[in-house]
Amino acid sequence: MNDRYQSPLSERYASPQMQYIFSPDKKFKTWRKLWIALAETEKELGLNITQEQIDELKAHADHINYDVAKERERLVRHDVMSHVYAYGQQCPGAKGIIHLGATSCYVGDNTDIIIMTEALRLVRKKLINVMARLAEFAENYKNQPTLAFTHFQPAQPTTVGKRAALWLHDLYLDLEDLDYVLSSMKLLGSKGTTGTQASFLELFDGDHEKCRQADKMIAEKMGFEACYPVSGQTYSRKIDTRVIHVLTSIAQSAHKFSNDVRLLQHLKEVEEPFEKDQIGSSAMAYKRNPMRSERIASLSNYVMSDIMNPMLVASTQWFERTLDDSANKRLSVPEGFLAVDGILDLYLNVVDGLVVYPKVIEKHLMAELPFMATENIMMDAVKAGGDRQELHERIRILSMEAGRNVKEKGLDNNLLELIAADPAFGLSMEELKKAMKPEKYVGRAPQQVEEFLAEVIKPLLDENREILGMTAEIAV
Repeated sequence: MNDRYQSPLSERYASPQMQYIFSPDKKFKTWRKLWIALAETEKELGLNITQEQIDELKAHADHINYDVAKERERLVRHDVMSHVYAYGQQCPGAKGIIHLGATSCYVGDNTDIIIMTEALRLVRKKLINVMARLAEFAENYKNQPTLAFTHFQPAQPTTVGKRAALWLHDLYLDLEDLDYVLSSMKLLGSKGTTGTQASFLELFDGDHEKCRQADKMIAEKMGFEACYPVSGQTYSRKIDTRVIHVLTSIAQSAHKFSNDVRLLQHLKEVEEPFEKDQIGSSAMAYKRNPMRSERIASLSNYVMSDIMNPMLVASTQWFERTLDDSANKRLSVPEGFLAVDGILDLYLNVVDGLVVYPKVIEKHLMAELPFMATENIMMDAVKAGGDRQELHERIRILSMEAGRNVKEKGLDNNLLELIAADPAFGLSMEELKKAMKPEKYVGRAPQQVEEFLAEVIKPLLDENREILGMTAEIAV
């Protein structure tokens, strides 16, 4: 099929599991499950439907005659009625009660909710596995001092593990949002053409309670607690906005992580996995480009922009239903999920193989630490009898001189030598070097990591231990 467009999301990025969730086979088998649930419910509520008809429907639930459905759709130009027809061809005894009282959105919208819910569960599983690996990384490097940056300018030191805890905390916030949306997902139910359940009220001879029960029973049969209490023909398209917003939130966090890794790889402090036969550049054979992190960023940009689709759809729906949502939803929802699936696989792969170079980290930190240690040095000099105001001014002047030596002359930071040579401080080089211990300047970073992991992350991972242990295979 090299003569037709192929989606990179399927060919390069998304996992087979996520691709199946959004496959035609999954969709049409779910339609049949919904038709069975509808027929069972109507039978249980007193309509003239036999168990033999139900059994016939169940016997053919997973064996879809796609050729019949496709041929019928070419004739009638209606996908739902084509599949009603095809199902009826396989179930001649039950064909008269398939889709009884329902409109197309009974299968279309309920299936969309079911598929998005299942996809969210897969996203959740992968998200928690990424969090588990980040937690291990943060624990392993919680005590490793590193130069922190504000505005990408050297700032007070932190630790490698604390920086990883920041990435992890972003994902924790995403998980909170995801769990809320998952817990709030409901089916459309059997609402009819404008959401009034008029057709079902007719079927049940004006019995309002049976109409209410039908929704509840269908929801339970399909594994949901409830249906949305009111709707037009469709469920509110704001549900799609909610769902895609969760995906964009994960994309934001992943993009932030990928940016940090790319910057750290430039500094040669941290490096994403690079395979033995991997080529970094077609021209420059020595290069080790952060290609996976760049791919995370690229896919994340796509997902973040995708939020505009459900927003526009939800805001422009007319009254009880228009069909200008359909083509957009077929693209924006599946592709948002496929992209996030690829992002999380890449995230897990990168964290699994993340390489840390402590010697480079230490070198960069020690080049800047004299500037950051000046407050401590000044306090030591005051204890030795110096004048704080005078010492503050001397530190300022000497720091400027050392900065010029680094920036203008390309020399190493010689601030300690300048201070040792200044009699106002009364401190020897040996005494000054005692202040050059990076761990003295990381504050509570190690303890913050320990507390965050113990109090927040470990209980979460313990609750979800049955879904841990995933590995990520990436195609390219």
